[in-house]
Parts: sequence; C-alpha cells; structure tokens
Amino acid sequence: MIDIEPAGWVPDSCTLPTAEQPFRVAEFATFFAESVQAATRTAPTRLDLALAAGADSTARDLAARESGCCSFFTFAFTEDGSETVMRIDVPTAYVEVLDAFEQLVAQANPISST
Repeated sequence: MIDIEPAGWVPDSCTLPTAEQPFRVAEFATFFAESVQAATRTAPTRLDLALAAGADSTARDLAARESGCCSFFTFAFTEDGSETVMRIDVPTAYVEVLDAFEQLVAQANPISST
C-alpha cells in the first residue's frame, strides 16, 4: 500500500492548499507506478526518472503544476535515444522533500529504484 499522506514533509513554502496535498501526492504515486521505468539518485539534490513511452505529456503536466505551488523544484526533460528522462532538482535545503519523492517512487514501483 502506498502512503499518500504528506506526513509533514511538505515544506511551508508550498502554496498548494493543505487539503489538496494528499491528492497531488496520490497523483504522483499513480504516475510513478504507471510511468516510471527506473529511478536514479544521481546526486543528493537530483533524482532522474526514466519514463515509459507515452508518459511525457503527463510528466510535463505534473511538473508544471508542482512547480506552480512548490517553486523550489526544478524539472527538466531530456531525450536519451528513445527514452525520456524527467530530472527533478531541489536546493540543498529541500533534500528531505526529494527523499520523500524517491521513497514514493520506490513504494509505487519497487523495481524501478537504483
């Protein structure tokens, strides 16, 4: 079972209303389960997600909405051959939030983390 409660890891700087936060976390959990083929923590402040074919538009939509309420996130997309990689970067002060994202990826898709 995936824990969709933000459990205190959502920083005060997030402007998404508290009541909506579990829904956004659930949205990410579903996306991670359905669309992430591999997750790699390339640095303490960076998480790379290899996406399944066809997941690009959903990933970009989620990234845009998340950047709108949590401006500390930086999302970038790169093409590596036939694979799209969603790169998530945070400042050092927000590493715990990225840790929570990585844990959510692992819960949603246990075989994807490396």
